[in-house]
Amino acid sequence: MPRLQAQDVLAGASVALVLIPQSLAYAQLAGVPAYRGLFAAAIPPLVAAPFASSPYLQPGPTAITALLTFGTLSPLAAPGSARYVGLALLLALMVGLIRILVGLLRAGVISFLLSQPLLNGFVPAAAILILASQLPVALGTTSASGHVVPAAVEALAHPEGWGTAAIVVAVLAAAAMLASRRLHPLVPGILLAVVGATVYSRLADYSSATVGRLGATYPQFTDSLPWREAPHLVAGAAVIALLGFAEAASIARTYAAMDRHRWDADREFLAQGVANVAAAFSGGFPVGASFSRSALNRLAGARTTASGFVTGAVVLLLLPLGFLLAHLPRSVLAVTVIVSVAPLIRFTHIFEVMRWSRPQASITLVTFVLTLALEPHIERALLAGIGLSVAVHLWKELDVEIHTTREGAVLEVQPVGVLWFATAGGLEVRVLDLLASNPGVDRLRLRLDRLGRCDLSGALTLRTLVNDATAAGLTIEILGAPPQARRVLRRVLGSLVDDAPTDDEPRMPQNDVGRPDDAVASGTL
Repeated sequence: MPRLQAQDVLAGASVALVLIPQSLAYAQLAGVPAYRGLFAAAIPPLVAAPFASSPYLQPGPTAITALLTFGTLSPLAAPGSARYVGLALLLALMVGLIRILVGLLRAGVISFLLSQPLLNGFVPAAAILILASQLPVALGTTSASGHVVPAAVEALAHPEGWGTAAIVVAVLAAAAMLASRRLHPLVPGILLAVVGATVYSRLADYSSATVGRLGATYPQFTDSLPWREAPHLVAGAAVIALLGFAEAASIARTYAAMDRHRWDADREFLAQGVANVAAAFSGGFPVGASFSRSALNRLAGARTTASGFVTGAVVLLLLPLGFLLAHLPRSVLAVTVIVSVAPLIRFTHIFEVMRWSRPQASITLVTFVLTLALEPHIERALLAGIGLSVAVHLWKELDVEIHTTREGAVLEVQPVGVLWFATAGGLEVRVLDLLASNPGVDRLRLRLDRLGRCDLSGALTLRTLVNDATAAGLTIEILGAPPQARRVLRRVLGSLVDDAPTDDEPRMPQNDVGRPDDAVASGTL
């Protein structure tokens, strides 16, 4: 871990003051006792600091990760129960192990499976679910409905059940949070709202639901996990591991570009994985990186990853004082979540994707609808969105666009796209059709400069075309072999490919191009 600097102490302490109330709120969203949010806020930043790459990212409870945790576990156990808490620990461990494995394998690029159109559909839908889940709590009421959107509608439809005191403190807390942002980003509006609401609740004999006795001392190591339930958590753990890191990667990339610093996705995967393993064995739940806390950390002047160590240490030192928050109204925690996620409900991004690309818009819309429809199993919506993203990509890659021009007896064919085993056959058929429909042609010119990539199957198909055209009495000319495919094209097509081979590439014998069957028989493929 880098040497601790004065700026890191100030930044880490500033983040801790925001993280403490946020961790309570996100624990409530995740369905675990509130004090376990403090455990998830204390230990993960401490252990992740030596492994992290970005000086601004700090692991801890986040809204999206909490919602995914609730969606994965609520069908298996009653939220808040001992079994539910045990499953949350096991889920954190599995998330951590997946991220560590990805980091060690240096496969951080796997996070890009979550395309931007997919996230543009998932994030606002998830934000709607988060807001809906907290709305009844903010109104000081409860609902018998088991799904968050119907529960929110039911709560809004029965104002006679609202708690006036809960609504008043929630509105005042929200106003304090929003006003603090206008004053200065370093003003801890969340902390001020929490402290003010707690004092008011204590002095005014507050009648609505409060957090109650937190019972938070220092976390104790535990390895008593429901191991037999692991198969039921695999899909949810994989989704949390990928989606949670996609958010962290987006933050790190943004700030690395702004500060002109390098960052390592594999190291960040490792750090986030270690943080989740620590959360599992110290009584927490799955954690991720928060954009708001990362922005605060940067604004407060963090210089190294040691700021995360400071954040965890401050939260850990303040744990015994958790009893002071026993009178904190739950409606304030709910409105803390609402204020945090409300900016994520942005439909402009959906409309932009619809305007730019219909196939990509289908990914956005399907993911958005499925996220709302499949709640609480929102991980299934994300998996479906990933599958659809891959399918749309493959569908686009299954066809090579062909541009043709004819000048006298010369037919020029220019394929545009990716020439691989799935598209090579189609190119061969279309070129042969062109030759059949142009009997007066005596020269075929293949221009390859607009190929994005060409694999061995594509090169072999081009060789088949060359041989067939030569057998038909045509003169063949190949121009503009793309640099990324020049090596395989030279090996397969030999001297027909323009530009001489480089010194580190084997030279093909300068004879007639053989048939693919001959190459297979000789073992050269």
